[in-house]
This record gives sequence, C-alpha cells and structure tokens, in this order.
Amino acid sequence: MGRAFVAGLAVLAALTGCTVQTPDGEGKRRSPVHIELPSDTPAPDRTPAGGGDAPSAAPAPDDDKPAAPAPPRVLWSRGDTGRDVRELQARLRQVAWLFEGPTGTYGEQTERAVSGFQGKRGLPRTGKTDAVTWQRLVRMTREPGRWDLYLMGGQRADPPDGRCRTGRVLCIDKTSRTLRWMIDGRTVSTMAVRFGSQGTPTREGVFSVYWKSRDHVSTLYDSPMPYAMFFSGGQAVHFSADFAARGYAGGSHGCVNVRDEPAIAELFAQVRNGDKVVVSW
Repeated sequence: MGRAFVAGLAVLAALTGCTVQTPDGEGKRRSPVHIELPSDTPAPDRTPAGGGDAPSAAPAPDDDKPAAPAPPRVLWSRGDTGRDVRELQARLRQVAWLFEGPTGTYGEQTERAVSGFQGKRGLPRTGKTDAVTWQRLVRMTREPGRWDLYLMGGQRADPPDGRCRTGRVLCIDKTSRTLRWMIDGRTVSTMAVRFGSQGTPTREGVFSVYWKSRDHVSTLYDSPMPYAMFFSGGQAVHFSADFAARGYAGGSHGCVNVRDEPAIAELFAQVRNGDKVVVSW
C-alpha cells in the first residue's frame, strides 16, 4: 500500500505542477509535495528547442513627427519696386495702415504697415508681404483705380502734344497728369501735376507765361502760391503744399499744382516770360 500511495502522489504532482521531494543527503525527509508558485519576474529568453537564433526584438516605433508646413511664399519685401508694390500700398491706405504714397518702392514705412496689419490679424509679424497676408488684405479692400495707384504722382508722361515740339514749352497733359518742360522738342524735366476741380477747371489751349511771382499769395483765396508762373487770367503753374501732403485726394481752383518743390524751383529759374504753355487732354 505504501508504494501505491507514493505513486498516487507522483501522479498528483504531475497534474498540479508540483515536485515530489526525496530525502536529502542527511537522510532527512522533506515535505512530500512542493508547490511552485508563478514568479513576478519573467523568465529569461531561451533558445528554441530546435537551435537557431533567438527571435529578434520588435522594431522600435517610428518617432518621426510630420514635417512642419512650408511658410507661405513671400511676394514682396523691402527694396522691391513696381506697380504691384503700388497696389499693395494703395490697399494698405484703404485700411489706414499706410498714409504715404503709393510710391512704388517697398520702404521702411511700407514694411511697418505690413507688420502692423499682420499682427492685428494674428499672422507672423515679418513685415514681408507673403501670399497669406496678401489674400487677407485683398479680401478687405477694393481694386485701386489709376489715381489711387498714383495718388502722389509718379505716373509716366504720355507722348507730348504736337504743339509742344518746337520752342520753349510748358507741355501740360491732363490725361497723364504730368508737366514736361521742353526745349526744341527735347524733354528737360517731367513732374506730376494736378488740376482744378469740376467747378473750377483748368483751361485748355495754347497760352504763354505773362508773369512770374516767386512768393505769390492768392488775393482771392488767401493761400500761398510759391513759384507762380501765370499763363491764363488768375491760373498759374505753382507749388502746392496741399498737393505735396494729400496728393490727388484734393484739387486746385484752376491752377496747375506741382508737389515737388525742388523741381519747380529749378523750373521757375529756367522759364521766361513769353514761353509757351500748352494744356491738353
């Protein structure tokens, strides 16, 4: 019976994961049953029974982050010139971020205006006009007209009237709003001018300078008319501080206004009484 009992315990041990303990080397008998409880420490990797390499570790996850989006393309920045810069400046004037020009040159004032516009709308304040800044500005403004683009002058002169091609002539073009000082068909200088309003238009035709007055003041309007060169009644070519400040946003009472004071000072020194004046469309 004793052997049968031991055999039964062996079967039980095999079924329960236990081990039968035999007497130790000193003859002492241990407990007949030793139960092995699972350990919290994982067993070390083992070589597969059939030999060969142990399975390799799983590949590390890809930690690469998505690439940051490319910054928007810069359209214009400081130092750029041209018609597109004029349009940018004209639109900035519409939203009261710029008060000078348009000049057609992307200078310090334009850069500061763009930076202010960007900051107000949560865009990076670079001062450079990128595609995102431009699209936002276009949505907020209207298409500038010709004289919005040339509010302070700077437009090209049209070809001179045929009556200007001989002699000494102040050749004044109301279409391109320019004055050419011409001698024997050669253009000596060109400058931007503005004219009278609808109620007091500048007369058109062929005239001549009959009086020059360096520091003239209008007796009718009590306004200064420096470098005045009279050609028809009370109408004269003269410097206008208002034109210099406001551009084509204003107008004269019929005179031909010049905004560039150094230019008209030089012109005044060259023009003589009796020189021809041609005013045309």
